[in-house]
Amino acid sequence: MTPCRALLALLLATLAMGGLGAAPAHAGPGQISIMLDDDQLLYRGDAERDFALNRMKLLGVDYARVSILWSVVAENARKTARDRRRFRADDPSTYPPGNWDRYDRLVRAAERIGIGLYFNVTGPGPSWGHGKAPRSERANRRTWKPKPREYFKFVKAVGARYSGAYRDENDEGALVPRISFWSIYNEPNQGGWLTPQYMRRGSARVPWSPVMYRELWRYGRAALDQTGHDEDFVLAGETAPLGSDGVTSKSPIRPKKFIRELFCIRPDGRRYTGRAAQARQCSRLRRVDFRTSAWAHHPYTKKLPPDQRDTARDSISMANISDLGSLLDQMASRTGRIGSDVPTILTEFGYETRPPDPFSGVSFEDQAAYINEGDLLAYRDPRIVGQTQFLLRDVPPVRGARRNTKRYWFTYQSGLYNIDGSPKPSAAAYALPLVVTPSGDGVDVWGQLRFLPNGTQSEVGLEFKPEGSAEFRAVGEPVRVTNPLGFFEAQRSTPEPGTWRAMWRDPGSGAIAYSREVVVG
Repeated sequence: MTPCRALLALLLATLAMGGLGAAPAHAGPGQISIMLDDDQLLYRGDAERDFALNRMKLLGVDYARVSILWSVVAENARKTARDRRRFRADDPSTYPPGNWDRYDRLVRAAERIGIGLYFNVTGPGPSWGHGKAPRSERANRRTWKPKPREYFKFVKAVGARYSGAYRDENDEGALVPRISFWSIYNEPNQGGWLTPQYMRRGSARVPWSPVMYRELWRYGRAALDQTGHDEDFVLAGETAPLGSDGVTSKSPIRPKKFIRELFCIRPDGRRYTGRAAQARQCSRLRRVDFRTSAWAHHPYTKKLPPDQRDTARDSISMANISDLGSLLDQMASRTGRIGSDVPTILTEFGYETRPPDPFSGVSFEDQAAYINEGDLLAYRDPRIVGQTQFLLRDVPPVRGARRNTKRYWFTYQSGLYNIDGSPKPSAAAYALPLVVTPSGDGVDVWGQLRFLPNGTQSEVGLEFKPEGSAEFRAVGEPVRVTNPLGFFEAQRSTPEPGTWRAMWRDPGSGAIAYSREVVVG
């Protein structure tokens, strides 16, 4: 079994052992379904959190990704002299107890509802967790040079609290459930999360965020190992897809360049040597073992279709996602600091819609089509073990900003549901993805019964409506769905243009679910 399939099998087995779904008979091709919506799960109260978790469950989500923000958990931890005397950054019991509540209660709710969680432990941190930014960089002080040893202590506190053996200070001293799925930091190649991205070293401006991430990974991984999570699923990267040609402290670094610099490899594939290596602290690379379960990446294309790649060579979006695995293999062969054939996992993806944002996004119909097409591209890459939808529900506009300005719509509108909770077409498309592609005299059909529990065997009908007709008709026999994650493929012949859809009927109640409609020809 390949590393990718083995990881997928283990993730699914973890779901089953935790009572989170039926265990599949085999790993099978495909990827687990993940969703990220911190606004709904952490910052809207217990009722909205549980509603969101239940809605995710109905859509077929296996895991929810959760951002464990260092600054949020450490808020007011050293507010007074008494606080500072008793506070130990690696001991979760010395943090203000209320700071953990939103996470503790989410973990319990997810366990009750039947969704796994994965924790992305990330900065920015509190002021004492960062180096002091120079006067010229005060705008970047929240993200400036996080201290690896302080980050180690924070991750150790999180790891200890969610080890499965920790008793809550609140909620009657109940055991806090265990988390076994993690990632270290978020988008380290973006200035909004980590600065400086570039720093002057001698006469040159050198990419510096890869140097810092090397140490953050080293210390973050060690903290998880020391708190009983050494055999857990731990992801490296969480890299953003795009960047720029700038070399300022906040200029985002494209992911291929970031990964090469992380492993001290030049653009021509050779190792940095001499002054260039010294400027990048490459001698420290030998102390860093990227012992990662998978490399996490965010293959956004912004408004481009998922099969249209960015023009910059060092970008990695959904259209060229296979480049990520090839690049990691190159780093493995040249440095030995990461394993060969490391799986990849896509941990943010989505499309903002216009409306409601009048300035940015795609149409509702394109959003539905693009997330399905992105799922298919991920499915076709055998190294990818997971795909993530960014946002269940649109985030409300910025309070206090002037209405219908770019500032007002600064928040993200990539949800499957509108702000008022009404579904976009993408909600049904996410639950039952469908892509139909012309092939010879017929079509190739790909889809997924995502909404069914893992391991459920079922069947799905394919229906066609000729151009100019008002009615759909069944084409061929129903497709048997035996893949443990609900994926299916089929071929159908049709001599004319028209519209396709998939139809699933509940064998018990007779209720029907439809995919989106796909026009071909």
